[in-house]
Amino acid sequence: MPARERKAPRSVPESLLKKRKRNEKLAKAKAEKQAAEAKKAVAAKEEIFKRAEKYVKEYRASEKEIISLKRNAKLDGDLFLPAERKVLLVVRIRGINRMAPNTRKILQLLRLRQIQNATFLRVNKATLNMLKRVEPYVTYGEPSLRTIRELIYKRGYGKVNGQRIPLSDNKVIADTLGKHDIICIEDLIHEIFTVGPNFKEANKFLWPFKLSSPLGGYKAKRKNFAEGGDAGDRDEYINKLIRRMN
Repeated sequence: MPARERKAPRSVPESLLKKRKRNEKLAKAKAEKQAAEAKKAVAAKEEIFKRAEKYVKEYRASEKEIISLKRNAKLDGDLFLPAERKVLLVVRIRGINRMAPNTRKILQLLRLRQIQNATFLRVNKATLNMLKRVEPYVTYGEPSLRTIRELIYKRGYGKVNGQRIPLSDNKVIADTLGKHDIICIEDLIHEIFTVGPNFKEANKFLWPFKLSSPLGGYKAKRKNFAEGGDAGDRDEYINKLIRRMN
């Protein structure tokens, strides 16, 4: 029986070899990148958890200190004066009818372009003067930690490249505010509540909140809160209003 002739191996084109090599290199780089991102995500999650724990301890210590000061003042027969307000929550309650151009400009500067819009505002002489000018069209007060947290968690949107993006992922916050050491939603809440060094950047990142009409409606928009109406400064009672609007 004659021996079978061996066929010569087919030659593979050089372009195909290069393509295979390139694909293998890309697949390896992709796998390494995914592994690095997974490792980074785990580390970030642990860091976020640690920060949240730290903030909870800080808030509780602050509450205990205030309670202790109130008790000591009562025992000594003194009057307890709380610390001055650092941040305000401003809500627009009226439209543009018969509005002066200067008033409209101030509302634009405060980012209150629509009725039921709400924004945070750092307390200083300039902002208080601006609020006095637009007081008939807004109501404001000092928000509690609970109010700030509920607003950001329920109605929080971030401004990313001019777009309104929901805060459904900490990555949205980290990518925009990471350079300011704000990497998660709890960092954002803490920066607003304590009026931290990066308050301006954090507040600018937050899109103005779009609230609903208050449950039960308004009493009298054209009257000041001190006169039984809705406009103007309502101090801590802003929290009750926000719960009816959130």
